Amino acid sequence: MTGALALAIPSPSRGVWHLGPFPLRAYAIAILLGIVVAVVVTQRRWRERGGDPETVLDITYWAVPFGIVGGRLYHVISSPAKYFGEGGDPWKAFAIWEGGLGIWGAVALGAVGAWIGCRRAGVRLAPFADALAPGLLLAQGIGRLGNWFNQELFGAPTTLPWGLRIDDAHLPAGYESGTLFHPTFLYELLWNLAAAGLLVYLDRRRRLGHGRVFWLYVVLYTAGRLWIELLRIDPAETVLGLRLNVWTSILVGLGALVAFVVVGRRHPGRETTLLLTPPTTQDDEADASERTR
Repeated sequence: MTGALALAIPSPSRGVWHLGPFPLRAYAIAILLGIVVAVVVTQRRWRERGGDPETVLDITYWAVPFGIVGGRLYHVISSPAKYFGEGGDPWKAFAIWEGGLGIWGAVALGAVGAWIGCRRAGVRLAPFADALAPGLLLAQGIGRLGNWFNQELFGAPTTLPWGLRIDDAHLPAGYESGTLFHPTFLYELLWNLAAAGLLVYLDRRRRLGHGRVFWLYVVLYTAGRLWIELLRIDPAETVLGLRLNVWTSILVGLGALVAFVVVGRRHPGRETTLLLTPPTTQDDEADASERTR
């Protein structure tokens, strides 16, 4: 046990720094850094598909706010006791800076925002989602560093050498000081990095299109989230003895797998245009060239 403690992953001593009266929160920094990385990666992939990188920024302005609202809504709905249960504080539901964004809500409402942005930019949502998918995985992995700084959402106790140390102030009730826990933030970070690399490889090798990269992203992410979620011990709503997020991972993952197969049969290969309305004349082609390059 002593050797395991020596190799254990320490938790950051603080997650908030103050610049005068302004708090600088590690959770917010992780989320913002993830967004920046996702945008840069998506711009590069969008350019490779023949699109204008500036279009990615235009769509991001819509997708990110929708995603944040959706993520917070899902978190509050799936963990209501903290806000509306006995001793809960409903106003805390708005305290996003304290942590708590559900990926399922973020992706769902973020997709609505992206759809609006794509319509306004005159481009198709499916190829944009394909360009976005690897960057989205990277953003999610980076965002998990915020949980590490907040000392939250870790797994069950473990004796593995890479167990996570938790300060007594954040220790769940019933656990002794010095107990090590599964570092689920690290598991998800590594899983997402590997999945992002696999997506890029398969996309280049198979020239996936029509939303198939995005559906494959959902399959890979839910597969990892399923086993990681089973390790967690933080309070959560349960259905038939399993955490709500476990059921969500199973159902969403299976749905994405079906979509990946069906779309592949109907639309093999990639799109021939990124535009909502393909050009039909030489003049239209010239206009389209200005919009996508």
